[in-house]
Amino acid sequence: MEGYPAIEDHGLIGDLQTAALVTCDGTIDWFCAPRFDSPSIFCALLDKDKGGFFQIAPHEVRYVTKQLYLPGTPILITRFISADGVAEVMDFMPVTGERVTDSHRVVRMVNMVRGTMRFRVECRPRFDFARESHELERHRNGYLFRSRSATLAFNPIDPVRQLWAKTGEIRMEDGDLIAYGTLQEGDTGGVVLETGSEEPRIIPPEEVQGMFEWTRDYWRRWVERSRYTGRWREMVERSAITLKLMTYAPTGAMIAAPTAALPELVGGSRNWDYRYTWVRDTSFSVHALLGLGFTEEVSRYMDWLDERIREAGDHQDPLKIMYRVDGSSDLHEEVLDHLEGYRGSRPVRIGNGAADQIQLDIHGEALYAMHLADEQGIRVSHQVWKSTVRLIDWLCHNWDQRDAGIWESRHHPRNYTFGRVMSWVALDRAIRLATRTGRPGDMSCWTEQRNRIYNQVMARGFHRERGSFVQAYDENVLDAALLYMPAVGFVTPTDPLWLSTLESIERDLVSDSLVHRYDPVHSPDGLPGHEGTFNMCTFWYVEALARSGRLDDARLTLEKMFTFSNHLGLYAEEIAATGEQIGNYPQAFSHLALINSALAVNDLLDAEASARLRR
Repeated sequence: MEGYPAIEDHGLIGDLQTAALVTCDGTIDWFCAPRFDSPSIFCALLDKDKGGFFQIAPHEVRYVTKQLYLPGTPILITRFISADGVAEVMDFMPVTGERVTDSHRVVRMVNMVRGTMRFRVECRPRFDFARESHELERHRNGYLFRSRSATLAFNPIDPVRQLWAKTGEIRMEDGDLIAYGTLQEGDTGGVVLETGSEEPRIIPPEEVQGMFEWTRDYWRRWVERSRYTGRWREMVERSAITLKLMTYAPTGAMIAAPTAALPELVGGSRNWDYRYTWVRDTSFSVHALLGLGFTEEVSRYMDWLDERIREAGDHQDPLKIMYRVDGSSDLHEEVLDHLEGYRGSRPVRIGNGAADQIQLDIHGEALYAMHLADEQGIRVSHQVWKSTVRLIDWLCHNWDQRDAGIWESRHHPRNYTFGRVMSWVALDRAIRLATRTGRPGDMSCWTEQRNRIYNQVMARGFHRERGSFVQAYDENVLDAALLYMPAVGFVTPTDPLWLSTLESIERDLVSDSLVHRYDPVHSPDGLPGHEGTFNMCTFWYVEALARSGRLDDARLTLEKMFTFSNHLGLYAEEIAATGEQIGNYPQAFSHLALINSALAVNDLLDAEASARLRR
């Protein structure tokens, strides 16, 4: 369908409370405010005609574009190159900090590097996923878009005359703002969009420069805290910045992705809202962040997770699989029938109905994160430990049941092997924590149930005829989630049972080094159609290869995977058969798994090199 940019043709900017996507042609086509999970202001990504956008681009000029990040930052530079001139649009959002606010700024600075270029500026907001009408007000020093529930100020950057020289070149059209202006070499201009503002104003250039320098210095200071000095440093640091951009500073919670309803198959119905915090995703990120030395981020997330464990433990309930960034759990799913969806991919969903599923594995991810944090001196309080004990006691009595699994199947519940493995992890790490810290717990019960799970997985989770661990008991379907088994210590990476599992996964789920998470034809998940290869699983495959002694294969697979990132080093959820990125974007799963696999392969390569020197 014409009119939609490729998912990968976007850069991400953000202020640690919300984020926006900017295309290679200078269009903001996704922006929700005041939080990641708030209603949208621009969502042309989900409907090119109705969704709304904000574009600054050359007008009636043939040009090519190049896009890059200012090194060490998420400040995005879009370059427009023509025979007559070169211009740059610099997009960023000043960091808001840990105080919750409705005021969020998107700074768009235009700089004419060489020659002359005429620009078109179109600001067409469509509030609340194009469900709210709005009015455009002309003020003395700018413009204000006003809907029933939100405002958006259009604040020109001084000198105003350089980007729009004549009053006649700015017009209001059915609630939208369209402007034209010509820049000469050395000219600058731009605009600051601000949510929650009632009075537009002209922004002095020194104020914009101050915002730029503060934002640049904030991010570079943050990146400098990384202790990673190994191979692939640029990819690792870009992934770390991307994970940080998806973290809600007031609570420390990390969202799965800043977008909603981007399809796992273009034209298909696997279109989910990922603007929430999954216990699984963020707990996986603890290993990556600790590996880079970002203990402050881990500590903030653990505070958020501790609250969720207290809520669950105090009510003797399991953890919910996902929450809003503030910890609330109302994620009512609804379909936006008035939007056509990305390239016709319907339905367009916001909210997430999977929030109320039982997924046993999340307790393992949560306790694994708690265990890793504790090893780094990030310890839970007495009250949180009491709630953890109640949660583990609940798991002792409830692990042996069918659940929806890590992939959130909307088909019937099953006895998922991965859910049992991670339940084993939860009990094992709880035992280790209690032993290390001397804190109380029903160790005999925990140990007994841990051992029961282990024996059951070995008896029922391994398919003898297939020679592989399988997705669910009494079935012969494979699941790439099983690639995580050696990483958590359930099996050793050289165990014959594991090596035969790895061979089976390679034979059935790996395609040119890319990994499908499962085969929906043989493992019905309640949805029609198929999907692409899953990026996180490919990175898990890299780590599994490396730990199984196939270091050369691991390194080559990792290098191949880097070629599937976009021009900025960003990854969506999946890779289509065409090589395009698909699914919500960028995806935390993909970036945290990249970091973990790069850390593991780098360490093993260093160990191999050291061994050669000793010989």
